[in-house]
Amino acid sequence: MTAPWTAARRGTATPPGGVRIPFPTVDEVSRHCLDDDEPESVHIEVHLPGRLDPARLRVAFRRALLAHPRALMREVPGRRHRRSFAWELTDRPDGDPVSLAGRGLDALARARTRALSECPPLTLSPPLRLEVVEVDGETAAPEPSAAGVASETGTVLLLTMHHTALDAPSGLRVLATTAEQYGGVAGLPVTGRVRPGRSGPAPIGTGGTGRAVRARPVRVAPDSRPGPVRARAVGNGMLQADLPVPRRAARNGVLQPWTVNDQLLVAASLMVGRWNISQGRPAGPVRMTMPVDDRPRGAEMPMGNGTRLVEVPMTSEDPRDTDLLLGARPDPAAVARLLRTTARRTHALKSAHGAPLGAGASLLTAPLLPVGIRGVLTRGARRAAASWTSTALVTNVGRVPYALDFGDAGRATAVWFSAPARMPRGLSVAAASTGGRLHVSLRWSRALLGDAAGADLVGLLEESLAATSLTSAVDNPPGAGPGVRIPAVDTTAADAEASAARDHARSPDGPYHRDTPHPDPTPRGARSTRDSWKRPS
Repeated sequence: MTAPWTAARRGTATPPGGVRIPFPTVDEVSRHCLDDDEPESVHIEVHLPGRLDPARLRVAFRRALLAHPRALMREVPGRRHRRSFAWELTDRPDGDPVSLAGRGLDALARARTRALSECPPLTLSPPLRLEVVEVDGETAAPEPSAAGVASETGTVLLLTMHHTALDAPSGLRVLATTAEQYGGVAGLPVTGRVRPGRSGPAPIGTGGTGRAVRARPVRVAPDSRPGPVRARAVGNGMLQADLPVPRRAARNGVLQPWTVNDQLLVAASLMVGRWNISQGRPAGPVRMTMPVDDRPRGAEMPMGNGTRLVEVPMTSEDPRDTDLLLGARPDPAAVARLLRTTARRTHALKSAHGAPLGAGASLLTAPLLPVGIRGVLTRGARRAAASWTSTALVTNVGRVPYALDFGDAGRATAVWFSAPARMPRGLSVAAASTGGRLHVSLRWSRALLGDAAGADLVGLLEESLAATSLTSAVDNPPGAGPGVRIPAVDTTAADAEASAARDHARSPDGPYHRDTPHPDPTPRGARSTRDSWKRPS
């Protein structure tokens, strides 16, 4: 049993059905804390310029799953007094994970809503589903083709995974293998991530100041809806933005020491700080949770939840910078200082090693007590640590390393993904880069924010990201950088007024207006997003 267990876990060979793998720490913690009101789902969207043949896609996706046997798994049923949860690897899917979701943006909006509200069951193999949506020029903004000419047709592949089992890099790897099987062309070798030399565990407060370590992180301020209204709201909301990749090189060609990931972290912290001030909350220390993925990205990539989570303090080393950063227009020098500080912190965190969720989580999931008791302890520890939970989750897969070439259907023109946004954190920012564009998804818990508030945050994030770019203020004013496109899809808004509020709050020719009054965006069902697609770029 040892040999197939090891091979299956590493994803190097196809194991026979019935092989069992104990839940790793990350999977067990997620399993203990599942909540039907806030599904633990990861969604990935791949936009293609052409049409796909459904039968051919089903064959390609099935072959991709067989090529990554660790994705073909289901939870082994058992009682609460058992010592551990376990995955059972299967030699084939329990059903057909590919479905046709229809045509048009209404179908795409419904598929996105399902991705945020309906997790694939853990009891069926694999715990994911792939939905195919066809869009056309009459109902959607056309996707640019490789030649730069807008096409009239297109396809969106929407992959939804249960985050207890799989993460976004694993889903991208499965989609990349699917593209290779569908197009009949082997993918190019994928280079590994460049990481600093490994060191020991990161010291407490890596790269930060004492106050950044000791201070309790601020929470994202809830919106202005009455408390009972927020308490009744369930599920997640999401908006997507297609933005230019912020510049790192100065006009003299000098490349700055920070990365686009550092710029995204700083932009998210500025977004939260400015939002909290607009809600009458004082400024405070911001801490961001950042996943670090050290797995190889080729065909041998292990499936599952392979990232480790680290917390990055976003407090400036100079307390006087707070006012400069959170003003109406962030001070460029203060932004540059925070970027350099953040780069030092993330460099140290990436070079360190440690348990995926820390030593405490490893102790809670040790198979010393039955899973029922461990679940009670884990949920209790989560509630006790709620006030010390990081401000937001910022996850960036960087430049998508795969061509995602589906042959006659074309190569991917955009890739979006989103991460769960469960309370008490309640907010996640996810980004991927494709074709020189940064595709950002903002996802929030509706128990914290409504759709209009989420739209305000997208506007603030866009402005803050532009403030981290090295383009001059004249050429690239906040929120209006070269090639900026307004958030393209109001993916889960519950009423038409919320989208109208967003249009006013973030107009193409003017800055964000934080004092704009907003209607009550309490979810009342999905709506069409046609008007959002027709907005000018």
